[in-house]
Amino acid sequence: MQVTMKVNGDEVTRDIEPRMLLVHFIRDELELTGTHWGCDTSNCGTCTVWVDGEAVKSCTTLAVMCGAREVHTVEGLAKGGELDPVQKGFMEEHGLQCGFCTPGMMMTAKWLLEKDPDPDEETIREAISGNLCRCTGYENIVRAIRWAAEHPADDTSEVTA
Repeated sequence: MQVTMKVNGDEVTRDIEPRMLLVHFIRDELELTGTHWGCDTSNCGTCTVWVDGEAVKSCTTLAVMCGAREVHTVEGLAKGGELDPVQKGFMEEHGLQCGFCTPGMMMTAKWLLEKDPDPDEETIREAISGNLCRCTGYENIVRAIRWAAEHPADDTSEVTA
């Protein structure tokens, strides 16, 4: 069947199997491989994307359910070659190690900051509780999200590398 949706602002149309998961549509059909595929059960959160502004697990969402909707992936965070504050925060605060969970964490973090631009640590931890990280212990991830909250997109401060 044919499905049309906006992905990171671009309208895309593909003929797909009705049972194709959104994660496979994004990765295989659109070749946007930043969205990772980890568990197929919604447990790990590596596949988190936005559908119409809501964070969803793309491994349990059918692509056809997203027809005529807006999907945002981690590739859409940077604008005009400028990293999003969430991406900068993960760099500044070393919020990643192996990087496998990072796209889902970033999409969840961005979703949180859109809803609550100044979340406290408890709110951040609750928001990312559906995203598993097997490497970091979450401390640096929480700091990265706080960094992003403290440095919104219109902030012109430089990232230190």
